[in-house]
Amino acid sequence: MAQMAATRLGAVFSPLVNLIELAGVMVVIVFGAWELSQGRISVGGLLVFLVYLSQLYRPIRGLSRLLNTVYAASASAERIIEFLDREPAVKEHAWARPLPPVRGIVELDGVSFQYPETENPALDNVSLQVWPGETLALLGPSGSGKSTIAKLLLRFLDPDDGAVRLDGHDLRDLTLRSLRENVAVLFQETLLFDGSVRENIAYGRPGATEEEIVSAAKTADANEFIEQLSEGYDTRIGQKGRLLSGGQRQRIAMARAMVRDAPILILDEPTTGLDAATARRMMAPLKRLMEGRATIIVSHDLDAVRDADRIVVLENGRIIETGTHEELAERNGVAGAWARQA
Repeated sequence: MAQMAATRLGAVFSPLVNLIELAGVMVVIVFGAWELSQGRISVGGLLVFLVYLSQLYRPIRGLSRLLNTVYAASASAERIIEFLDREPAVKEHAWARPLPPVRGIVELDGVSFQYPETENPALDNVSLQVWPGETLALLGPSGSGKSTIAKLLLRFLDPDDGAVRLDGHDLRDLTLRSLRENVAVLFQETLLFDGSVRENIAYGRPGATEEEIVSAAKTADANEFIEQLSEGYDTRIGQKGRLLSGGQRQRIAMARAMVRDAPILILDEPTTGLDAATARRMMAPLKRLMEGRATIIVSHDLDAVRDADRIVVLENGRIIETGTHEELAERNGVAGAWARQA
């Protein structure tokens, strides 16, 4: 609204000022020429008057720019107020308690969820468990409910029916901070910030020591290329890590997840978008990251999750198949058809 008002004001005010300026100059020249012909003013006096007139319009133009700035600032303020007024989809209950030390047993018990203004549920009576040290892959096409499960585990959403539990504790009874401190996430689109390499790794656990940061980078196979950067760990990597390659960004993100050292790990297609050589190089640090943790991998590619202990195939929010990579590839089900097509 304010931006539109600023645009309309600029479209009207700027030509109006130009017209007034031109008219003023014309009036002064005509009147000055008349006065000059009558001998009541000199040529020098007329020129001085024209110079003063040009200086008069400068603050008026400055006022027009100031008004545009005010309206642009109003537009930005409107967006900030809209953001601050938004209510979170999930609120922490008054009785919520901190999560005690976690083993990493994840359970979905009859979970159903439907997004507002949609006809079909994103999840329909889904039940599954993941144990510490186990790798569970969620496989399915876009819209099958894989990412919704990840959002429920982080409690960005609450289920309409059923319960999501961590070590037997319903997530709705826990404080959000204590829950999310025990979950590490590695997204397909790497989330990096316009800071130094050290700051981006330490973001996983504020207060991490220099030794822990370097150790995490070494485990993620990132230390070698970091030390070759112009300022090492103090090198700024640009917005969204644009000064690094895709593989380097992903290894920084892995180092951040490693320094977090959370018992639960969610991998949302971490190698998608990378070339084959980079994806293969990332597998070793990924396996080190997954060791001893309850790991959930979100993917649409059966071959990408061949090392998972168990694969759950989702379609239209329902579990339609479960098994290992070999079992699913041999069956005549949906996953087997995908494998044969590949």
